[in-house]
Amino acid sequence: MPYLEQMVQGVRAMGLETCMTLGTLTNEQAQRLASAGLDYYNHNLDTSPEFYGNIITTRTYQERLDTLDKVRNAGIKVCSGGIVGLGETVTDRAGLLLQLANLPTPPESVPINMLVKVKGTPLADNEDVDAFDFIRTIAVARIMMPTSYVRLSAGREQMSEQTQAMCFMAGLTPFSTAVSC
Repeated sequence: MPYLEQMVQGVRAMGLETCMTLGTLTNEQAQRLASAGLDYYNHNLDTSPEFYGNIITTRTYQERLDTLDKVRNAGIKVCSGGIVGLGETVTDRAGLLLQLANLPTPPESVPINMLVKVKGTPLADNEDVDAFDFIRTIAVARIMMPTSYVRLSAGREQMSEQTQAMCFMAGLTPFSTAVSC
């Protein structure tokens, strides 16, 4: 932990914002990171509570929510979103956004990731998500969380320029104003 605290302090000394993704945290760890000056903590919910067990078995959904609470209570801004294309339904996507929007305070930053398929992995053969379904997910996130930075993250390299442009029209936060987390 001391090394992580030094990293945060070093980056802050350069005048940059800081964001970390370290997994589940204790209250003490969150407090120490906050004291070091951490700006944002990324801990994605990934999908809806109903679909979560189909994708992740190493920790519970509640553990993720608890970590977000610990981070928020420590005074660190929350960065949390999900992945589209895991095999979830449109209802699952709505469930994820509902979870995020109904947190005591919605995340300051909401990354919407498109699954990046890797040959030889269990999700490599998942059906591609329709571009307009992905764009609708961005639009709904914007409507449900009007004060959050809605960001396009993983998978954007596989999207056409037109799809990326439509994401901005649907409510994606422009890069020039988006946080680094």
